[in-house]
Amino acid sequence: MKYSGWPEPGELVVGEIDEIADFGVFVDLDQYEEKRGLCHISEVASGWIKNVRDHVREGQTVVAKVLEVDQSSNQIDLSIKDVNEHQRKETIQDWKNERKADNWMLIALGEEVDDDRYTAVANALLREYDSLYDAFESSAIRGLEALEDVDVDDDAAEAIVDAARENVSVPYVDVTGYVDLESAAADGVDDVKAALEAAEGNGEIPDGVELDVGYVGSPEYRIKVRAPDYKTAEDELEAAAGRAREAIESAGGVGSFHRDRREDDE
Repeated sequence: MKYSGWPEPGELVVGEIDEIADFGVFVDLDQYEEKRGLCHISEVASGWIKNVRDHVREGQTVVAKVLEVDQSSNQIDLSIKDVNEHQRKETIQDWKNERKADNWMLIALGEEVDDDRYTAVANALLREYDSLYDAFESSAIRGLEALEDVDVDDDAAEAIVDAARENVSVPYVDVTGYVDLESAAADGVDDVKAALEAAEGNGEIPDGVELDVGYVGSPEYRIKVRAPDYKTAEDELEAAAGRAREAIESAGGVGSFHRDRREDDE
């Protein structure tokens, strides 16, 4: 998706060098429709430059900082040297992600989607998310819940979720904890079983979260949680342990939660 407006001073943009002159280089801005910037020779690299071609080449993709924008003269002044390596890598990664998201939009809406339909759906997503990539990543994790506040029709929402779940590689984190569950009652085994079922959430675990409860060695049971981020994983781990404790204690038993095993795994 290309923006129809103008970049802002200070913004980092990605573009392709399409012409090299003695006084600098012209950069075709990839993210903006029909926008081209000029990077003066003094802004190409630090120090004295004898030959611009020693530093850049035609067809090269570069990250540049926007210095000034003069819409009246259709001029955008750029600096390549003012972008450090960390900024360059981060901006390039974001740019690659957005190119992926553009492809996912076409998968979701169809290759023949008209520009108005594409733009309307994209703008609706961007009103709720920082980028199209963020919208698709959230859709892959949370499903239709991620699009509840997005002003798109049901067909588009379902298509976006389907495309996201088939194409987005979602980052996950894993956390593990343990619960000790004991019951001295005659039917204590059933009490423990009920507590473990409570820990598993009774089928009400949020989308994007995987939770597994396994036997370690009586009275100790392992709870494993996989989630998109540590906060969610930790919250779900503590919630699972809390459900198990509440269930066993309501039956007259004893429960406790700890992060490390009582004994080392064999």
